[in-house]
Amino acid sequence: MKIGRLTDVGMARFATWLDSLRIDPTIQPPAELLTDLIACEPLGASVELEAKRLSSRFDAAEYIHGCITAEQLPEVEGDSGLWAWLSLFFIDTVCPPDAKGGRKPGALARHIPEPSNFQRYYRHLLAGPYRIYRAHRDDPRRALALLCQPVDSPGDVVEQLASRQELVTNRGIMGLATKLYVAPDSLKVKTGAGGKGGGSARRLSDVIEQFDLTWDLYAATPNELAAVMPLEFAKYLNH
Repeated sequence: MKIGRLTDVGMARFATWLDSLRIDPTIQPPAELLTDLIACEPLGASVELEAKRLSSRFDAAEYIHGCITAEQLPEVEGDSGLWAWLSLFFIDTVCPPDAKGGRKPGALARHIPEPSNFQRYYRHLLAGPYRIYRAHRDDPRRALALLCQPVDSPGDVVEQLASRQELVTNRGIMGLATKLYVAPDSLKVKTGAGGKGGGSARRLSDVIEQFDLTWDLYAATPNELAAVMPLEFAKYLNH
């Protein structure tokens, strides 16, 4: 299907459907909004998308980034209508039905973004990973700590780190986070990384904030940062 953008009317109707799931979680998605002339408008580019399940935040970001880059679209991060359209198009990925056909949408910000509010924007299940992938497009795997999770369940590592733009855009810190929290064999988040214990992502955010007072963190490599991390992080570095 050719990519589009939900209008204000379309986003309102999409939001109404999402809210209705709290009463009846089996209501079918309003797929007609994707082509309705009042609810949707063309994006001005011939981007064709395949309706498929996206297995991880990395896969979602890579696929969408590839489609957008191929058509040389202008900057799209702040286009709420586009990301709302994509959320509806990939609804089985961002809000998958359970065995009984029920869906749990979670907060509205997961599906209709607020580009002007970074504290909420990162929670959008497609725009959030896309922004991280694009920031590290020279080597997006360095940001796997924030991209290896399932699209519909980002988890606590994302919650602790992705809300801070100064961390997300820092190559050294993202490389360190991936070294700490992503198992190289399975490419999944290591056990305990999302908790409150020593060495967790929650603690990493605190430690980096302290380092930032005296160091130029944008000049540090992942290995340089790993070498000065407190002992509590050793269990993740050595695992």
